[in-house]
Amino acid sequence: MTLDRPADSFFARLDRTHVPMIVARLVLGGLFIKMGVSKLDHPVKFLKDIREYGLLPEATFFDGLNLINLTAVALPWIEILCGLLLIVGLWLRGSSLVLGLMLAFFTTAIFWRAVGVYNAGGIAFCEIEFDCGCGAGPIVICYKLAENLSLLGMCVIALLSRSRKLAVESLPVRVSGTSSGVSV
Repeated sequence: MTLDRPADSFFARLDRTHVPMIVARLVLGGLFIKMGVSKLDHPVKFLKDIREYGLLPEATFFDGLNLINLTAVALPWIEILCGLLLIVGLWLRGSSLVLGLMLAFFTTAIFWRAVGVYNAGGIAFCEIEFDCGCGAGPIVICYKLAENLSLLGMCVIALLSRSRKLAVESLPVRVSGTSSGVSV
């Protein structure tokens, strides 16, 4: 008697091709490295962009450090690090989770800022254009929201995929110098 395996879903079969994960890793990794470097190239502009959202307190902590300045310094490096980790293939789930959470927060903030501009009157929602702070300059908000939702979908793919093709974390690890001669 043989037990039949339940039919695999379309998504499981697609995941076994490794294509969605590789595409998600390369697109997300490359884009976040590019955007992080762009923010590092223009730190004062990025700091001003963060301030425009009004989401972080201006209060000063620990010897003159405030949350806005800390965010402006740390965020580009986090984006670059997560992008590199995705491309190389290390800590794929962790880096895609961090980027996904950041994208969810950024997308929500961009949406509410656009709603504020829309409520001020005189312009259709999809004609609203401003520099969202991502490093790409002024952009039409409907395009930016669609782009961010697509990137968020790629983060979900990277988070849920079992594929580790072309990832450093899938390489076998050898520990030399063990007394038993066993490779791990």
